[in-house]
Amino acid sequence: MDNLFVPASGTWQPVSPRLATVRRIEIGAVAAVVVVVGLVLLVLLGDLRWIGVAVAAVGLAGGAWGWSWAGRNQRSWGYTENADDLLVTRGVMFKRLVAIPYGRMQFVDVQAGPLARAFGIATVTLHTASTETAADIPGLASGEATRLRNRLTELGESRGAGL
Repeated sequence: MDNLFVPASGTWQPVSPRLATVRRIEIGAVAAVVVVVGLVLLVLLGDLRWIGVAVAAVGLAGGAWGWSWAGRNQRSWGYTENADDLLVTRGVMFKRLVAIPYGRMQFVDVQAGPLARAFGIATVTLHTASTETAADIPGLASGEATRLRNRLTELGESRGAGL
């Protein structure tokens, strides 16, 4: 079954491991807020302290799950540039493979929030006329994101796309 997700030519290019770090920081911040809320409830609720304990436990469990998820998710992303299209794959349990012909791309978008910029990564988003074939590639090193954006724009223009 995994043969469905093998590129016809080339190999999968992984995204940066810094993507997992950024996601772990984001998840850790949310989990920390939930734990603090749970601790405050623990102190304030008196006879209903179990609610504070439950909220804090949910925060800790969510943070632990998110830590594991971030690494697995980062390792599941990959892309490869073929002669006629760009293939993007992702997913651990539910795998997805998107093939985007260069001539169908309308524009290429690069995004990076403050935390992503601090870690030197960005997300490249490929837009087509169909929302079903739009694809994101998160966690690319900034230089690779710029190179990929320029290459995809050039290939799209040479294939008659409206970039």
